[in-house]
Amino acid sequence: MKITVYPVKDSERKPHITDNKQLGFCKYFTDLMFVMQYSEVDGWHNAEIRKLGPFQLEPSTLVLHYAQEIFEGLKAYRTKDDHIQLFRPDMNAKRFNRSAARLCMPSVPENDFIASIETLIRIEHDWVPRGRGAALYIRPFMFSTDTTLGVRASSNYTYSVILSPVGPYYQEGFNPVSLYVIDDLVRAAKGGLGEAKTGANYAASLLAGRVAREKGCAQVLWLDAAEHRFIEEVGAMNIFFVLDDKLVTPRLNGSILPGVTRDSVLQLAGHLGLKTEERAISIDEVIGGITTGSITEIFGSGTAASISPVGSLKYRDRDYVVSNRKVGPISQKLYDTLMGVQYGDIPDPFNWIHPVELPQEKAAAV
Repeated sequence: MKITVYPVKDSERKPHITDNKQLGFCKYFTDLMFVMQYSEVDGWHNAEIRKLGPFQLEPSTLVLHYAQEIFEGLKAYRTKDDHIQLFRPDMNAKRFNRSAARLCMPSVPENDFIASIETLIRIEHDWVPRGRGAALYIRPFMFSTDTTLGVRASSNYTYSVILSPVGPYYQEGFNPVSLYVIDDLVRAAKGGLGEAKTGANYAASLLAGRVAREKGCAQVLWLDAAEHRFIEEVGAMNIFFVLDDKLVTPRLNGSILPGVTRDSVLQLAGHLGLKTEERAISIDEVIGGITTGSITEIFGSGTAASISPVGSLKYRDRDYVVSNRKVGPISQKLYDTLMGVQYGDIPDPFNWIHPVELPQEKAAAV
């Protein structure tokens, strides 16, 4: 893939945020973005890196009316010795294309998906924050660009990548959060869009998220659409339970997003000698397990939040406290191990790390 680069002038560059405590989550964006166009005649073409700026869209652009768009989320991490590395970008590329297929959109070749990210980061590498807990969030996305109000798949698309230096996703940081179990709203049903990473899923969660915050909780815990009985996922994460010394998570059933961090946690747990189980688990079993003490820890997993311990569930106006609202030992161990691999502090036993070769490293190699 040939990429044309249009650099910004030094005078136009934004100041970097050096205090990680000020970063928040996706409040600031880097100077440049990657953009590429698709048409049925030419395929993917006009790949370029240019100054971050607005897209010009006609009012009749399909994406504005029928939400034909998808996205991904991953991070670049800076190691102590100042190298930059991605975590399992091949998994994001594969999931991006599964989402594309579900929404009748063209696939992006996996090598081009990764190259679009790597090339942009090589130019913007100074934006990758230093220090544990901070990273460069990467948002690849694609949207339809035909101008018509007919309900159909588009013939033309834009693919883009933008970057944002970030701190912790939750203000609480790596501290237990509270979840509100909602049983009268639905995020996704089997056969729908639940396992695709598309904005429609997140739009469907906004009302429930507002209700959760009004109840004093950080996020929603979703139940299944058919019976409102079985655990599915959290608003921005997959969910895990430490139950009778096993790590249990809902099995992927067509309405749950197959998280990259979820898959990583399952593999890490096995590597650390923990028993894992993917199966249906009901809210009654969870409440019973918290009450009897057989569930000793709950945590969520996702790219944005990494691993997020859960301190309580609010269900039908009653609070069920988990692990005395403290971080449990298994959550802590998995968090430390995952972060250690991502930041290059411990060996990567799975070959998950994808180094980004920076310009000075290339020169040194020559």
